[in-house]
Amino acid sequence: MLTTAPRGTRDILPSESGKWRKIEALARELCARFGYEEIRTPAFEHTELFLRGIGDTTDIVSKEMYTMTDRGGRSITLRPENTAAVVRAYLENKLYADQGVTRLYYIGPMFRYDRPQAGRFRQFHQFGTEAIGAKGPLVDAEIIALAEQYLKTLGLTELRLLVNSVGCPACRPVYREKLQAYLRPELAHLCADCQSRFERNPMRILDCKNETCRSIAKDAPRMLDVLCDDCEQHFAGLKELLTAGGMAYEVDTRLVRGLDYYTKTAFEIQYTPLGAQSAVCGGGRYDGLIAECGGPATPGIGFAIGMERVLLAMEQQGLAAEDKMVPAVFVACQGNKAQAAAFQLAIELRRRGQYVEMDVMDRSLKAQMKAANRCGAKFVVLLGENELEQGVVTLRNMATATQQEIALNDIDLLLKQLEQ
Repeated sequence: MLTTAPRGTRDILPSESGKWRKIEALARELCARFGYEEIRTPAFEHTELFLRGIGDTTDIVSKEMYTMTDRGGRSITLRPENTAAVVRAYLENKLYADQGVTRLYYIGPMFRYDRPQAGRFRQFHQFGTEAIGAKGPLVDAEIIALAEQYLKTLGLTELRLLVNSVGCPACRPVYREKLQAYLRPELAHLCADCQSRFERNPMRILDCKNETCRSIAKDAPRMLDVLCDDCEQHFAGLKELLTAGGMAYEVDTRLVRGLDYYTKTAFEIQYTPLGAQSAVCGGGRYDGLIAECGGPATPGIGFAIGMERVLLAMEQQGLAAEDKMVPAVFVACQGNKAQAAAFQLAIELRRRGQYVEMDVMDRSLKAQMKAANRCGAKFVVLLGENELEQGVVTLRNMATATQQEIALNDIDLLLKQLEQ
């Protein structure tokens, strides 16, 4: 139907947009404090980028991508996540030319053909960061600290930080054999998806939400028990840094995340009252992704925070999220001659940086004053036929109900009064 949005999408109305401005503004402010710069990637990419980057064993690639063939015969996919796109931009634009760590952040919509439910949409929004170029656990701790500080600054409580190590190409094959040996006797009882994952990527079985699969995997071997020395030292260093930074954490040996590119560190921040959709932030290290996308071997780590879930969590906790814009002045006028002068005044005040509202419906002065009250204007500038003849405006302070006359052409004095 033409009058309804596609399933899994929603309009962000003016009554809600103030909440979005607030949480986005905080993201930008915190990223600036941590030294991260904004990057904006296209909403769609070549499909091959996600096939190679995310991994064809993931639910995202196998079930959830919006993929189409364009008029040039190219396979194009709406971005289901942004790390692969950021890596592509990093390589294409040679952001690695400057020595050191490249710190980037993004805010924008992602697209997945998923089953819509509370906190989950087919077009959803993420705030994420990527730190590319450093291999030690210090940058992992920095990334996690940024994510946790963001959520806590919004006022969220009941947060759980879960961390794990998913190993690397050196130690993961050993774990793969142990995990397959454990799961093989129960293979027939796994769901169809996990049966297909058994040979391609058995670690993904640990991430399955099917209750039977979760029960079978409950006592599976732990990756932490077979980590190579490098991964073990990295994970130990991360835990030490998190403790030093005052960040309480839990080690979750089942945490593998839903993307194939993760190596070593994987983490989530959960808001437990959301239930099945409790993960408001997820991330990890992807030391092999840049090489997989055709670049030089370069380490990286990042996270993504679901903005809809953050707002849902804030709503559950009764946290004020609105960043409502209140006009400094409402310009009210009466009479055709006064209207042109009032319009000229409103335009000039806006040029001088003031937030100004003005009636455009030729309503009565009484109705305009009611409108000024509804929008919360601090001042009203009144201009009628009499004021126009005298070359003045009446400035009314809405809080004190006091008013004064100011020369119509004395914009500087008017601004001075507005800023008191």
